[in-house]
Amino acid sequence: MTMKLNHEGSEIFIPDGVDEEKAFARTTHLGIGAHPDDLEIMAYDGILRCFKNPELWFFGIVVTDGAGSPRASFYKNYSAEEMKAVRKQEQKKAAIVGEYSGVAFLNYSSSEVKDPNMIVVKEDLKNLLLAIRPKIIYTHNLADYHDTHVAVALRVIQALRELPKASRPERIYGCEVWRDLDWLVGQDKIGFDVSAHQNLAMALISIYDSQVAGGKGYDLATIGRRRAHATYYASHEVDYSTSMIFAMDLTPLIEDDGLNIVDYVQGFINRFAADVRQRLQQLS
Repeated sequence: MTMKLNHEGSEIFIPDGVDEEKAFARTTHLGIGAHPDDLEIMAYDGILRCFKNPELWFFGIVVTDGAGSPRASFYKNYSAEEMKAVRKQEQKKAAIVGEYSGVAFLNYSSSEVKDPNMIVVKEDLKNLLLAIRPKIIYTHNLADYHDTHVAVALRVIQALRELPKASRPERIYGCEVWRDLDWLVGQDKIGFDVSAHQNLAMALISIYDSQVAGGKGYDLATIGRRRAHATYYASHEVDYSTSMIFAMDLTPLIEDDGLNIVDYVQGFINRFAADVRQRLQQLS
């Protein structure tokens, strides 16, 4: 049976052509991003773990239509509709190269996702989560400074909190796109070693020509950030990785539905502030 999504223009793309039920059932790692290319930037740990592994499969959900991206060069005169079509096609190419189990395009505008009264966004996510039942979820971190990214992460948590506990993932991680997470203190910082298959990492980001050639150097910036994270991860140890992605653990928010989301994120900030203060006081 085909999954029914609410928004006009929504679509589920399965690169190897198996039926939806099988594509959902085999999925172990799920990335939920706001825009085409967010998955390849923030959820590469899941993509990499599943690549060429017959026991593990990565599925992506892209929540918005990507119409609002900046444009330059070849794409500077593209209309919003033309840009949406290009970005969807690029995401499909990435799914083929990365050998994803599938990608769901929910096709909402950024304003719809940011509107807390648009419950259909949450409902689409909830229906997909019930059908897929992944073990691991990657989404945006709740300290990101892109409003649409934060809204997507909130809708994901809201959807998960409405699922039976048995249908929720084992872990959910909030990952980096528009704010690095190198500021997290040691016990709060999750570091994913994504050193393997650097050719794949670069290929997946570079597929998004409408972004890279269109005025945003995400290819070099993303690979560079991961390389910098690997070196600066530990000040008194040699590098054990050449590429790292940082994340915050959002799992407690789906284990305890009464846990206040704002207070939870503020806790990360408070621990960072206390760490800085303690070091200054100690060394003054």
